[in-house]
Amino acid sequence: MTLPARYSYLANEPGPKMVLEALKVFGLTEGKGQANNPTILMWAGEVAQANPTAYNKWATTFYSEDSIAWCGLFMALCAVRSAGGKPERLPPDKYLSALSWAKWGKPVPKTGAMLGDVLTFQREGGGHVGLYVGEDADCFHVLGGNQSDAVTITRILKARLFAVSRPAYTVQPDNVRKIKLTVSGPVSVNEA
Repeated sequence: MTLPARYSYLANEPGPKMVLEALKVFGLTEGKGQANNPTILMWAGEVAQANPTAYNKWATTFYSEDSIAWCGLFMALCAVRSAGGKPERLPPDKYLSALSWAKWGKPVPKTGAMLGDVLTFQREGGGHVGLYVGEDADCFHVLGGNQSDAVTITRILKARLFAVSRPAYTVQPDNVRKIKLTVSGPVSVNEA
């Protein structure tokens, strides 16, 4: 799937690495009905192989169907694929819980979100996590998994923001910056 025109700038960004990894699977969707997308189900095993802990081993058996919320799993995949062997870049211990991402990386003030930062949101029944790719006056534009059952970019109200975290960069990419966008598209109300 190609990026919508309003996000075409992302195709030319040289980083951050987590954004680049997320874009590689942009448009990937859950299986229809009772079917499962085997790619999503395999992600837990990939994360566990990169960081073999008891939790990660458990997560590989927990992910038996793609109807289980997978925004945290998607973020863990992006973190693992972009970590370059650096333990501080691996996902948080309980990465399946979206709210656990609030304690990952380096904390950033809520008003300081920039390209590639991890945004953690509150929602009824839990949380949601994704990557900052821009903002308009009222919403963040978020690249994430399990958004309308796919890897997409969606608008989420700034008022729902719980925390902003920046990857533990050795050298921060030069293109990490605020990106101001025009208001376009619906606002997400429930990403599960």
